[in-house]
Amino acid sequence: MQLLIEAGKRVHLTSYEIERPRSPPSFCMALRKHLENGIIKGVSQYDFERMLEIVIRRGDQDYRLIVELFDEGNIILVGPEGKIMHALTYRRMRDRDILRGEEFKYPPKRGEDPRSISLEDLGKMRDLGKIEVVRGLTRLLGIGGFYAEEVLARSGVDKNKMSFMLSSEELSSILESIRSLVFQVESGNYMPCIFVDKDGRWVDVAPFMLKKYEGLHVIRFETFNRALDEYYAKMSVVSGVKEAEEAARRKIISLERVLREQEENLRELKAKADLYQRIGDLIFSHLHEIDSLIARIMSEKRGGRDWDEIAKTLIAEKHSSITPSIYFVSIDPKTLSLKVSVDEEIFDLNLKMNAQQNAAEYYARAKKARDKIEGVEKAIEQTRMRIESVKAEATKIIEAAPSELRIRRRREWYEKFRWFFSSEGFLVIGGRDASTNEMLIKKYMEPHDIVFHTDIPGSPFVLIKTLGKNPTEKTVAEAAQFTASYSRAWKEQFKAVDVYWVRPEQVSKASPSGQYLSKGSFMIYGTRNYLRNVPLEISIGVKRENDGIRVIGGPLSAISKQTNFYVKIIPGKEPSGKLAKEIRDRLARMVPPDEREAVLKIPLEEFQAFIPLGQGSISQD
Repeated sequence: MQLLIEAGKRVHLTSYEIERPRSPPSFCMALRKHLENGIIKGVSQYDFERMLEIVIRRGDQDYRLIVELFDEGNIILVGPEGKIMHALTYRRMRDRDILRGEEFKYPPKRGEDPRSISLEDLGKMRDLGKIEVVRGLTRLLGIGGFYAEEVLARSGVDKNKMSFMLSSEELSSILESIRSLVFQVESGNYMPCIFVDKDGRWVDVAPFMLKKYEGLHVIRFETFNRALDEYYAKMSVVSGVKEAEEAARRKIISLERVLREQEENLRELKAKADLYQRIGDLIFSHLHEIDSLIARIMSEKRGGRDWDEIAKTLIAEKHSSITPSIYFVSIDPKTLSLKVSVDEEIFDLNLKMNAQQNAAEYYARAKKARDKIEGVEKAIEQTRMRIESVKAEATKIIEAAPSELRIRRRREWYEKFRWFFSSEGFLVIGGRDASTNEMLIKKYMEPHDIVFHTDIPGSPFVLIKTLGKNPTEKTVAEAAQFTASYSRAWKEQFKAVDVYWVRPEQVSKASPSGQYLSKGSFMIYGTRNYLRNVPLEISIGVKRENDGIRVIGGPLSAISKQTNFYVKIIPGKEPSGKLAKEIRDRLARMVPPDEREAVLKIPLEEFQAFIPLGQGSISQD
């Protein structure tokens, strides 16, 4: 079981696998730094408010994790001195500040205490004026609108009634409903359930029956924690599908907007290309007339006439026409641009160029537009393909979404250590670091065990848990290889090292006079039984168990007896994250097709847990 906290919404234990982000948020890293390996001393609700306080003992100090479940919620870590160390959300408020280093203060009471409210207190709602009873009750008690509605539904009072209109009988009925709900909570008289509508949709979860959901189908549970776990597990699957649909919808809307702009651009470019081509053709079909017009205008200008006079003359001649199909429209002296009408098409001519040059300019413009058309058409095709790709990807995600979350596999006590089962079925466990080395020897070593170690600093202690039986040389050799592989020799990329074994009575924390043993270190007394040149290699595989597919790791001879699907690794420099992905991918290709997806969904951390000292390489043997 894991404790799941969602600020502003829920706190409960979950038996389901919760997908972890690849990079933990900084707040989670801060909690891990201060609370890892801590012990929960107590859990309590603060003064009947929507606040939970978890007291965690780490070392000789107590930390408080404050979970706020009202409004948007918050999670606040308070140190031993009562000061805020970290918060999910920092903010300044009128009555208190949630800032690092500030003394933590509880929020002021949000209203009357429902546990001790009197009829006189409840009567204060009449003084609130013209506001609905449901809002008045929320303001008076500081409770959420949902349970304010439940109180009114149980008392038979219309939630939309004005507060000042409440009768004494209605106030008494509301008070009785409040006391009834409080009694159900404080007495632990729960009937946990999930409410389901006629279409089979899960509507809500509650610790007891609610008047608001009268008539809906009810699924009952033994504990409220179980009801919460099942409800939110279902909702997370549903919300995951909805999020995928919504993300796809937003992306498609954006792409369709781009597509419309591209199509409009294409239409404009085609229209321009056609227009410029047509104008070029018109100029060529009237080359002599247009050349004559341009020459006349420029000649008159050189003769001393100003532009206005030239324009007036040409306008006066408009009705008589320069030619039957060409008419003067206007002149722009600044740009030396002549606007004409040719066969009812109006366009500009550059007075600094002759007719043929003007035609060539329009043809060039037409070509440039056509060149752009080709690029826009390709862009349109790409956008359409992207839209189809987004639709296909969304469909794929939705179809691949699990119908339910995977139940978290129950971890065995020995999984806090490095471990494997020998080919003869003996459990072999080893320390991961100084702390687990210390724990292994002090807490889990028993008189009939066999203890393994190397002379290399940083070596783990390893135990064969014999349970009074006698392992053969095969198990002893496997335990020795396990010890060698998880020693510092792996990081130094040794191929083999010497390993020794002793009996538990030869291991002691008592050091010689004047010497100090650091955490995880022990003295070995008496004869050491050496196994020379033990090779360094570990096999990592997957095997099917009743609760799903499990990752296992250890010496090849032990792992190959438990599964046909494994990969052998040796000392190397490839980081554990990349190596774990390669191992998972290879194993996914080995297993039967119906199990491939299940292997690919196994978190990489489960493979990384078996990679010695965070690096290695896959053996090609």
